Amino acid sequence: MSAFLQQLPALAGVVIGALGSYLALVRSDSRRFERDRADRWDERRLAVYSEYARSLKKSVTLTYRVAAHLGNDPHPHPLALDEAEPLLARATDDRDPAGEALIMLGSRDVVDRARVWVTVVMEMERFQRSGTRDPQAWQALLERQRRGREGYYSAVREDLRLPPGHPGRWLTTPET
Repeated sequence: MSAFLQQLPALAGVVIGALGSYLALVRSDSRRFERDRADRWDERRLAVYSEYARSLKKSVTLTYRVAAHLGNDPHPHPLALDEAEPLLARATDDRDPAGEALIMLGSRDVVDRARVWVTVVMEMERFQRSGTRDPQAWQALLERQRRGREGYYSAVREDLRLPPGHPGRWLTTPET
């Protein structure tokens, strides 16, 4: 019996070591699982955020083209409102499911910023449908739309823990 008692501390050390290794492994696997899960959700949110921006940008581009037709914007490819209407309707139809996915998966701040951006885009669409010819008012709407887009992208970057990005404005250089 004394030989067993002499071996007991070593046996207890082996059991404790094995238990410690097991717990460390379980904890490590749990952390890896949570990290992988968070990465998958980040990827899904990025896809939803990108799709929403892409769908909204279709409407923005169409309003630029209609504004050019009305003389409010220098866009090189003007488009008459009657030709744009079916395209605007399709863009709105595409935007709705993207917006629902955004509401479902987006952070509160991103959804709030998206709402600001889309509200200005809808004002731009109403402006075009009214046939208004007022380049200054149009420029004011464009500036609000750009700020809305910048706010949306900023919120997306913050939500996904990305570094600050480009503001999306083209700087013009003075001609020499």
